[in-house]
Amino acid sequence: MQTKIYLFLFLIISGFHLSAQEQKMTDAEIASFKQDVNVVAKKIKTLTTDFVQYKHLDFLSKDIETSGKMIFKEPALLQWQYKKPYNYSITFKNAKILINDEGKKSAVDIGNSKIFARINKLIVGSVSGNMFDDKEFTISYFKLKGQNLAKFIPKDATLKKYIKQIELTFDKEEATVVQVKLLESSEDYTRIVLKNKVINAKIDDSVFTN
Repeated sequence: MQTKIYLFLFLIISGFHLSAQEQKMTDAEIASFKQDVNVVAKKIKTLTTDFVQYKHLDFLSKDIETSGKMIFKEPALLQWQYKKPYNYSITFKNAKILINDEGKKSAVDIGNSKIFARINKLIVGSVSGNMFDDKEFTISYFKLKGQNLAKFIPKDATLKKYIKQIELTFDKEEATVVQVKLLESSEDYTRIVLKNKVINAKIDDSVFTN
């Protein structure tokens, strides 16, 4: 059961290779970027966004595409609703992972699992953009056309076995996350594109009921 959940969690954050268009930020640019993102992140109380996920497996000629909706409410309520090509939801709530697989419900207690706790914190941080003070990652910063990119390499040996690198792409003007990536230890990767964001709309806690 835990193996299945690990694999699922790694599918909802994603990874890619180095782009030739990337340029390293200066120290001054890093400071300005982090300040902009943190100011916006502190204002986000709720967030709803559509997403499209592309899972690349080296042995497949075409990426696996899924789509759905992500809902976040501070401080740590988070739900991923997969709508196409199947109905599947995973909810992070009260130190538990709640899963609804086509009506088949299950729950896993993550309170006593350090690795699950790290992954939960990582996912919530990637959604809000508030990850820069996390001492568990080595972080590097790059400029792209109209965007900024932060790369996170885990320091923890256990986490590093599963996650080689995490990349967050931010819209330069809005200072919010528009793409989340995870590069696994192999050449496989996943890429999630966030779109149609709605920030600070009222969201009832009942939404996060499995």
